[in-house]
Amino acid sequence: MNIDFSTDYLGFKLSTPLVASAGPVTSLPQNLPRLEEFGAGAIVLPSLFAEQIEHEELAVYDFYSEMDEAHAESRSYFPEMDFYNSGRDKYLQNIELAKQSVKIPVFASLNCRAAGQWTREAKRLQDAGADAIEINIYDVVADIERDSRAVELEQVKIIESIRSQVQIPIAVKLGPYYTALPHFARQLADAGANGLVLFNRYLEPEMDLQEMSVQPHLELSRPNEMRLPLRWIAILRDVLPISLAGTSGVHSPGDAIKLIMAGADVVMMTSAMLKMGVDHMESMFLGMKTWMHANEYTSITQMKGSMSRKNCPDPAGFERSNYIKAIVSYV
Repeated sequence: MNIDFSTDYLGFKLSTPLVASAGPVTSLPQNLPRLEEFGAGAIVLPSLFAEQIEHEELAVYDFYSEMDEAHAESRSYFPEMDFYNSGRDKYLQNIELAKQSVKIPVFASLNCRAAGQWTREAKRLQDAGADAIEINIYDVVADIERDSRAVELEQVKIIESIRSQVQIPIAVKLGPYYTALPHFARQLADAGANGLVLFNRYLEPEMDLQEMSVQPHLELSRPNEMRLPLRWIAILRDVLPISLAGTSGVHSPGDAIKLIMAGADVVMMTSAMLKMGVDHMESMFLGMKTWMHANEYTSITQMKGSMSRKNCPDPAGFERSNYIKAIVSYV
């Protein structure tokens, strides 16, 4: 039985719904052809951060002003960032190199702060040849004077501003912490977003009690984290006319299949490949193929959304009743 693995995402016809998401795996040029060979339908390059852009601009400023001590405190973490992703100019070159090395779509990822900065850099990414841009919104609101409505309005305006300057598709990568996520998602779609990536992982800090300092702390995703995007993709699939990507906790073929049945157009992976290697992409592809053949699915399209909230035998399972049933079942 022939299985059609193609899927539509951000206006592209991808050969498979498996996408290598932004992270260390896609930062290495030698990995990209291998990912394509192993079944990736698209690749998202690592995020270009506002801090990297500002670092380059400060370096130019210092070169001309010879103010070596200026901004010293803010630079304390830049050597590590340079190692991870060598600044704007190198990033633009990497887009061009990636486009030359693979035939599948190459998406850029942008993580900025100021509205004007988002727009300016998005235009540069487009001009460098990115097929689409993933707008990575990572905003920890610590200001007690900023209310939720103001925060959401700022983010909607960012998307409107980017859309006014770029013609390529825009996907917005969000965190899960919104009071009324479906309403906000619709606002993003109305502002010009072509898709949503659910969800951004908020990496929590750690305290070093010996150094009395706050330290970064990274834990790779675990399979149970997949259930958060699963719920919201199932809810949003039937009410939004835009693409949906599921990310966080995708480790096995079963994880990918569940997200697609909930309504995801694509599923994204990073942690699983960091743990098991780039060739895990092939294991995912072959595992999905085996399951679909055994269960008589002939295409991704046939499977997509078959267990969304509207199509699920028990739609309430994605809402409050799931909480009650889970508690009672444990007792």
